[in-house]
Amino acid sequence: MDAKRFAAERAVDYIQENMVVGLGTGSTAYWAIHKLGLKVQEGLNIWAIATSIQSEDIAKKLGIRLISFSEINEIDITIDGADEVDFNFNLIKGGGGALLREKIVAANSKQFIIVVDESKLVKRLGKFPLPIETVKFGYEATLKKLHRLGCEPRLRMIDDKAYITDNGNYIVDCHFGSIEDSQELHDKINRIPGVVDNGLFVNMTRKVIVGYQNGKIRELDKRI
Repeated sequence: MDAKRFAAERAVDYIQENMVVGLGTGSTAYWAIHKLGLKVQEGLNIWAIATSIQSEDIAKKLGIRLISFSEINEIDITIDGADEVDFNFNLIKGGGGALLREKIVAANSKQFIIVVDESKLVKRLGKFPLPIETVKFGYEATLKKLHRLGCEPRLRMIDDKAYITDNGNYIVDCHFGSIEDSQELHDKINRIPGVVDNGLFVNMTRKVIVGYQNGKIRELDKRI
């Protein structure tokens, strides 16, 4: 956990006065939000948009001012984690169930910084089950169409009940094993009626900050 924490705190160093900041969701984002809260308490003036109710609640407790999309044109920096990152900086996200809001926030950010520990770096995406957000109606039919793409789709369950996202939808975790073409798969999934969006984040980040168990931190930048 320290590896994630140190890397997340490094990412917060990029936040400057009067910025609009996107707050991610999950264990990595947790550390970034807490570090940002300390800076706010020390006098840093920023506004934030959170990607989940969970992150909103943390931000409120720390005194971070939250705003809505109706009040801004774009977000300066978003800091978030990822479940997998490949060598082309493509991501799998959604392990925490917030992929839709995370993608909306990321897509409206000037800079999207991903923070991970070394275990999340992979040669090819797919070992981590790909989360897909679907509407409740007809989800059984949606699962059958997802299965035809070559995965084993499973409705996410928590305490023997279907997990419900902050948007009132289901999450289906799809076990592909290996994803050869992230963009192609992303597009195929999103063309299925009933799918809201999926956890493939393709060509959305150019900076990944990696924390290592030995305390080392690496900043990886994608060449354009």
